[in-house]
Amino acid sequence: MALPRTIVIAGAGIGGLTAALALARRGFRIVVLEKAERLEEVGAGLQLSPNASRVLVELGLTERLRLRAVVPDAVSIMSARAGGELLRMPLGEAASARAGAPYWVAHRADLQSALSGAVADHPDIDLKLGATFEDVAAHAKGLTVVHRSGTIRRSDLASALIGADGIWSTVRQHLFPEVQPRFSGLIAWRGTLDATQLPKDLTARRVQLWMGPNAHLVAYPIAGGRQLNVVAVLPGTWNRPGWSTPGDPSEVMEAFAAPGWPATARMMLAAVDSWRKWALFGVPEGCPWSKGPIALLGDAVHAMLPFAAQGAGMAIEDAAVLARHLSLEAAEDASGVAAALEQYGLMRQARVRKVQRTARQQGRIYHLGGPFAIARDLAIRALGPERMLARQDWIYGWRA
Repeated sequence: MALPRTIVIAGAGIGGLTAALALARRGFRIVVLEKAERLEEVGAGLQLSPNASRVLVELGLTERLRLRAVVPDAVSIMSARAGGELLRMPLGEAASARAGAPYWVAHRADLQSALSGAVADHPDIDLKLGATFEDVAAHAKGLTVVHRSGTIRRSDLASALIGADGIWSTVRQHLFPEVQPRFSGLIAWRGTLDATQLPKDLTARRVQLWMGPNAHLVAYPIAGGRQLNVVAVLPGTWNRPGWSTPGDPSEVMEAFAAPGWPATARMMLAAVDSWRKWALFGVPEGCPWSKGPIALLGDAVHAMLPFAAQGAGMAIEDAAVLARHLSLEAAEDASGVAAALEQYGLMRQARVRKVQRTARQQGRIYHLGGPFAIARDLAIRALGPERMLARQDWIYGWRA
């Protein structure tokens, strides 16, 4: 008996919506379940290096993003100890020509809007808002995926279920209840500000990475350059429900106090009116990627520290690889679906694990102090811009 050509995706975040578009291009009918009543901004800015933007371009999203995404000219690596820039790694045309795709920075809401707009325009994708995944059962005809909208329970018959429902994934909990997110001991403070509030040299089209003792700061333009996204990462504790809460600006300013941090970095922090604290959790590296006709994608299977700027990028890559393996031919029977999803996980594990470990290592480097910070700064200066860009080839040059 042939399986239905329907695939259900739990979660309408960046990974889930990208997977919906990629799978619909392969001829599947897609049902996306999203527990939120409406899609709203979650987080602030994000970086989309060429490995991720290439997938979005191939999905036809260039025009939807063109007016909102920013192509930064460079990444400026700054040292609090040295008081300024150590190295400027070229992006813009240099990165695009080298990798064959643009480097974008954008507000998360703008990317989600572009994806959801494309999803809404696709006749084979049904986005169900206010629909919470509850259960799934396998049988001879495929899967029955049960979800709830308010007090009403509904079900969809599908050939596969993809859990793209984030770090607190209900699908993962259903499959692998022993896998639990772990708090990293770090908290990201996120905020945005109007670019007109700062001197032009602080709002130029570049990514600024400030490294300092036990903390670091990242800033870059979003919303077509009209706003600046600011992220400050600090050690901290977390003992409250959820993983995001409003933050007190005085805590950030105290952590980045002079003389440890120069005036330019503190000026950016002071211009942010409203902060949110995000506890940085990760999913253990050994988390399985699939079980039979059910697979995980994005943060649900590999939530990682943000210090390689690849959280969204890895979810977008996942979507492209998943769609490549899960063809209509593979989905003709249950064994074909299971084999395709297993192969998808096998293809992704080594690369994602390397990115996870790179992010952890870079986080430690960013937070060095004393003589270790001096050695770090000297090594970065000696490396030079071109060699620094070449070190990113293994990430930026990826193709599905």
